[in-house]
This record gives sequence, structure tokens and C-alpha cells, in this order.
Amino acid sequence: MTILVTGGAGFIGSNFVLDWLAQSDEPVVNLDALTYAGNLGNLKSLDGDARHVFVQGDICDRDLVEGLLARHQPRAVVHFAAESHVDRSIHGPGMFMRTNIDGTFALLEASRSYWSKLEGDAKAAFRFHHVSTDEVYGSLKPTDPPFAETNPYEPNSPYSASKAASDHLVRAWHHTYGLPVVTTNCSNNYGPYHFPEKLIPLMIVNALAGKPLPVYGDGQQIRDWLYVKDHCSGIRAVLAGGRLGETYNIGGWNEKANIDIVKTVCALLDELKPDPAGPYSRLITYVTDRPGHDRRYAIDARKIERELGWRPAETFDTGIRKTVQWYLDNAAWVADVQSGAYKDWIGTNYGGRT
Repeated sequence: MTILVTGGAGFIGSNFVLDWLAQSDEPVVNLDALTYAGNLGNLKSLDGDARHVFVQGDICDRDLVEGLLARHQPRAVVHFAAESHVDRSIHGPGMFMRTNIDGTFALLEASRSYWSKLEGDAKAAFRFHHVSTDEVYGSLKPTDPPFAETNPYEPNSPYSASKAASDHLVRAWHHTYGLPVVTTNCSNNYGPYHFPEKLIPLMIVNALAGKPLPVYGDGQQIRDWLYVKDHCSGIRAVLAGGRLGETYNIGGWNEKANIDIVKTVCALLDELKPDPAGPYSRLITYVTDRPGHDRRYAIDARKIERELGWRPAETFDTGIRKTVQWYLDNAAWVADVQSGAYKDWIGTNYGGRT
């Protein structure tokens, strides 16, 4: 028995692979293109582990995917591979259309071809698990109820539009061809191995370097925060027991404004690694908001709890403390990922926002 994971060297994917192999001896074939956010350093603890087969490659390469499916005969495909950064999608939407739409299409077609040739129990057991985002639902007003699985799709960025398109493809391949799929839409993840372009790791690494902590607009954008290891456990629950063709929202029940997240990170750093120059909050800098910035996301995760008994294990307070401590303990990892290309990107995105 084997599973095929796409994007398993990225933030959520690598956490899932590590978590999977910590709890199971079932091998993982890990397909990742190793673009800027894919990092084999995330998987260093698996060096020499025969249960982990890494393949560098593109999910748009259908021949490659079909060959992996035929060779390894996985019982499931868990599809993380995606371009996922809203700001990058605004600056360059093309790569998001290619990876998130064309790549998902190629993966679905390869999986359909493979599944159609399976027989008996192997065919009945096969699953295609598509990992998506709450951003496909659009933006909530302050008094709106959280996103449920029945909310209409109203994506507002090139990134969320491309993920919405991929969700629709997965749904259509189930209803048209019978491909056995499940989809999960998660809220904002945080935790170890998070590439430092996203809010929480960016605040941590900038604060430790004494650099400004850029906060968009008034900082009152609200997100529901989910510790990445809780997300991994939710995916396992859906993969094991989710109903075919269904969508399950995975959320952390932690609605927080961005500015409150930044202040919490600063307070933890003040406690864990004080700066002689003064409180880290002195570095908070409000910058021009990004175009089309959604005001609020929140996930209603009652369906996955009701049907599968899943709830997050971490509160925000426990999860954010573990996250800040991980970055303090892994300065070498941070240094490795902060390449020249990353520094160029930070300059491009934040340099003109005054």
C-alpha cells in the first residue's frame, strides 16, 4: 500500500508527509517541482528512509504522473501542489493558472486513467483527495456566519480564482466520470516550515532581523488560523472516512485580526528572545493595502466534526507559541530559504508600499 502526494516538499505537504510517516509505515511517493517554496530541507529527517520516495517533477507532466501511478500503484492521491500566495498571483497570475488549473486537470486525467484500470477492492478503495482553500468562498462581512461547504464560490484574487477552478474540475470529474474524490477547504495554516513570505513567518524573521513588520492597511483583516499539524490530521480523517464527492471545511475556530497576530508574535518574541533595542512592536509599519484584499474569512468546521469526529487539537495560543519557538530553534533553515530570489521578491512586493 502506497500513497502519492503532490507538493510534498512545500509547507503543508511536507508537514503532511512527516506526520504520515511518523504514524504509519505506508510508503509515500512525493512528487514536487521544487519551485521557490518547495524545499527538500523540510524533509531532511527522512534521508535514507525507504518509505519516502521523492521525485522532482511537474504535475502538468501527465506522462510522468502516469508512469508514477503505474509503477507505484498508490491507493490514493493527495493533491497539495499549488501556487498559493495571493500577492504573487497579483504580480504574476500566469503561473497560478498553469499549476492550479492545468496541473490539476493533468493530475485528474492521469488518475482517471489509472483508476479505470484497477479492479475489485483496489478500484473501490482508491481516493483522489484535493486540498483547497477557504479563499474560494470570497470575503465575509463582520456579522456574516462562517463559510459552510454550501456557500457559493466568489473568489476575489487570481490565486483564489485558480483554486476555485481546480475545485470545480475535481467535482466534475467525480460527477461525470465517477472518479472517487474528496475535497477539503482549509483556513489559514501556520506552523513549522512555513515559507517566510506569509504573514506569521515574515513577522518572525523580520522582527529577529530588526526589519520593519509590514501590515497591510489598518491590519483589521480577519482570518481563521489553523495549526498545520491539525490540518494534517483533518486530511487523514477525510481521506479515511469522507464521503465520496463531498467537500469538508477544515478550520481552527480561531478568528484573529492580522494586527492582533502581529502583536502576539511580538509579545512572544519579547518573552522568548528579548531585543535590547526595545519591544518588537516598535517595528510595526502600516503599508498600503494590496488590491482586492478580502476583509474576513472564517470556517464553519461542524460538518467534519459531525461526520468524522475531527476537531483541532491546538488552540491559537498553544499553536503560535510552538510556531515562534520552532523558528527560534531553526535559524539555519530560515537562512537557507532566504535566497537572493526571496529577497528580490520581498523588495518587489513591499518596496513601494509606504
